[in-house]
Amino acid sequence: MAQQAYMTETDNGGSGPERRGDRFRRLVDRLLAGWRDDPRIWRRGLVLAAVALLLAGVMLMHSRIPNAIGNLGSLTETFLPWLGLLIPVLVLLGLVRRSATALIAVLLPAIVWLNMFGGLLTDKSGTGGDFTVATHNVNAENPDPTGTADRLAASGAGVVALEELTASAVPAYQKALASAYKYHAVEGTVGLWSKYRLTGVKAVDIKLGWTRAMRATVATPEGSLAVYVAHLPSVRVKVNAGFTARQRDTSADALGEAIADESLPRVILLGDLNGTMNDRSLNAVTSQMRSTQGAAGSGFGFSWPAAFPMARIDQIMVKGVEPEGSWTLPRTGSDHLPIEARVNLATSDS
Repeated sequence: MAQQAYMTETDNGGSGPERRGDRFRRLVDRLLAGWRDDPRIWRRGLVLAAVALLLAGVMLMHSRIPNAIGNLGSLTETFLPWLGLLIPVLVLLGLVRRSATALIAVLLPAIVWLNMFGGLLTDKSGTGGDFTVATHNVNAENPDPTGTADRLAASGAGVVALEELTASAVPAYQKALASAYKYHAVEGTVGLWSKYRLTGVKAVDIKLGWTRAMRATVATPEGSLAVYVAHLPSVRVKVNAGFTARQRDTSADALGEAIADESLPRVILLGDLNGTMNDRSLNAVTSQMRSTQGAAGSGFGFSWPAAFPMARIDQIMVKGVEPEGSWTLPRTGSDHLPIEARVNLATSDS
């Protein structure tokens, strides 16, 4: 009897996985019911397939979308990663419609999106780095400049750039940052606070008529480093003109020229550029510098708006410097998130 019980138990245990396999096959059969022997699965969903192909075309050819009408090209490029949200929607609609044509067509935009942005989904940060920088558009209407400054000082960055400074708020930032940063300089509405000596401080003309960009040499332990701080003009939405950015584009070109003329080989740009790395209007800058987020960040690093970040318009970019890590910092009283990056100066060009 004991032997029979043992054999029965063994037989039941062996049949368990088989029964689970049978249940899975029955579930698959139910899901596929209605698809088999239905020639219409290839004829249904042609509109969905066309939308999928159009989506892939927009992502592939975004640089060809003209800016002549409402600066539509730059607007598309600003929020380009978010077009990926349409892909699961198209997949769901394709399943509802039971359209094999639509589901196959959706593969194209999925592949395009992964090719463009899939690398941002992984953590590319390294463990090295000997210098940390941070930048923050503090917002002219920030109700708590002292608290904002305290959070930035707690980041431990070697230099901190601030944009959208007002004359009335500058003393508060100076006082709050004084203990952590011995050196600082303010030009117009932008400023730079540093733990290391600053020389060669000057305003940078970005064709606005007032100062929203500056340059300084930071005497780091690894040698001289040129640091630019910039706040490019905001992009505007006008009823009669749509999405407009003419001032921003002109300023971006002027900033790019200034960086190209820089004599020091190691350069870092910190600031609010009011545009993403995909925006063609920033080509004068992005063509000669690397984004720390793209090279060594984790995720998209969206920085604006702070309540629900949808785009990375605040940038840390480098030239002749090796990025090691890049991230966003916790929210302050601003409508932007501060961002920070770690770079390696010891192994960079000198």
